[in-house]
Amino acid sequence: MISETTLSDQYNRLGGSLYLAFELSQKQWKLGFTIGIAQRPRIRNIMARDLQALQYEIKAARQRFGLPGDAPVWSCYEAGRDGFWIHRYLETHGIQNLVVDPASIEVSRRARRRKTDKLDVNKLLAMLIRYHSGERKVWRVVHVPSRQAEDDRQLHRELLALKTERTRHVNRIKGLLICQGISVQVKANFPDLLENIRLWDGSELPEALGMRLQREYQRWFFVNQQIDQLTAHREELLKTSQQPSVEQVRRLMRLKGIGINSAWLFAMEFFSWRNFRNRREVGACAGLTNAPYQSGDTSKDQGIEKAGNRFIRAMAIEIAWSWLRSQPESKLSQWYQRRFAQGNVRLRKIGIVALARKLLIALWRYLETGTVPEGAQFKTA
Repeated sequence: MISETTLSDQYNRLGGSLYLAFELSQKQWKLGFTIGIAQRPRIRNIMARDLQALQYEIKAARQRFGLPGDAPVWSCYEAGRDGFWIHRYLETHGIQNLVVDPASIEVSRRARRRKTDKLDVNKLLAMLIRYHSGERKVWRVVHVPSRQAEDDRQLHRELLALKTERTRHVNRIKGLLICQGISVQVKANFPDLLENIRLWDGSELPEALGMRLQREYQRWFFVNQQIDQLTAHREELLKTSQQPSVEQVRRLMRLKGIGINSAWLFAMEFFSWRNFRNRREVGACAGLTNAPYQSGDTSKDQGIEKAGNRFIRAMAIEIAWSWLRSQPESKLSQWYQRRFAQGNVRLRKIGIVALARKLLIALWRYLETGTVPEGAQFKTA
């Protein structure tokens, strides 16, 4: 039995580390253990989130491969719905864990590739060994935020979700009324307007439709109240909080063209918890770098990668347009005017993405070193 799992005692002595890969799902976790690239992996299934069973399987795997009880363990799993709590648990118990970007894992290019949990966990094990051996570009490792940094992102993300939900309720109300030939604005006085609405022939709204509109308005009103509460809470934090991340928000808001929504998103989602080493990392993390394609005589640009933070990417492009209006004397705005302002619509859109990337880099330098974007102006109040 031992010979089927381990290649030889000599190989075990040369190894010394246990490699562990997770394939996570809602009901079951599949664990893969090995000690080297030539070893047949030990595959085990446990109930999802059963940490006691996980510790037992790690201990059993050490015994199976002839490793000492204190042998180091290297593990990995793909980033997804389970978040980072597993990573924090493993790190607390002395296990060196990696959270991997699933999109960076190499796959077969066949038209119909095989995919099972067992194949996936074997693939993760092989790539984990390659990464641990020094092949750092085998995949992309996710930068895990601290608990505080992860918690700081809840407020603005909830606000974004609520605003999307509010828009959905408004569009549904308008859509139901436009089917009857009626167009109104959804405001606080909508119930009064609803009582006075008449159809094209002077008749009242059908009873079931009127009741549905009332319920839809109540949902809109409830969501609107929550938005107001969160907005007030954010403003209170901006006035009283001493956290470094909130101080970054205040510094960003001093610049013309940047308000509380963009400053809060930039700080909490991007700048406050990431230690960028250079401008390339800033652009890549936002997904604003180009994706070239070259093969033989074929060479073309596929546009931006869109592989980074979608919240930051959308806000950066929005703020780039605002920057042109609010900071016309800045060096970045003048650069855009020279290069792209006289072109067609497509060229101006390409230019605004380039400006968004440059602006993000300038804001990063402003927060890190205090270097104000050249020619930028501050708000008077």
